[in-house]
Amino acid sequence: MQKQMPPMSRVRRLLCLAALSLPLWPLAPALAALPVGAAAPDFTTEAALAGKAFKFNLAETLKKGPVVLYFYPKAFTSGCTLEAHQFAEATEQFEKLGATVIGISNDSIETLKKFSVEACRNKFAVAADAGAKVMKDYDAKLMLMPGTADRISYLISSEARIVALHASLNAEGHVAAMLKATQALAASKDKATPNKP
Repeated sequence: MQKQMPPMSRVRRLLCLAALSLPLWPLAPALAALPVGAAAPDFTTEAALAGKAFKFNLAETLKKGPVVLYFYPKAFTSGCTLEAHQFAEATEQFEKLGATVIGISNDSIETLKKFSVEACRNKFAVAADAGAKVMKDYDAKLMLMPGTADRISYLISSEARIVALHASLNAEGHVAAMLKATQALAASKDKATPNKP
């Protein structure tokens, strides 16, 4: 005779099965992000570059040129490390176009000091989003884990407007999309500037 499972065990079993299906969800594109043309909310937060902490302010940085602001879920995870390596390799290209790259997550500043050296290779800054406030302002919270950032990259113009975005939990593609958008922005500014004699 087969032993019947108590009702609570069935519920637990269903919850476990549901939890096992969650890893399939990240393959879907991000559902929330600020649209192109939206105002980019200003923020000031702790950041790290080459192992040293400093205060990062978006408005101040935009005075120097456009900003590539990319959100990532967690420092030192495989996808986030891969993405940081790719941004590090492309940092010079962004700089030649006048753009600043900064990554942001809800990791502690102590973790980000190490991440800025090891994964970012001292090339660009990473910022700490304590309390996930910046994530909320940029619609960049991971749907199933609201305290964690989704993987979303924004190109913000000097006028503090969203010019382009790339939303995908796949780390591949973010750098290429942001580089292409930054090149297009630079080209449009060149066309708008009359030639000087």
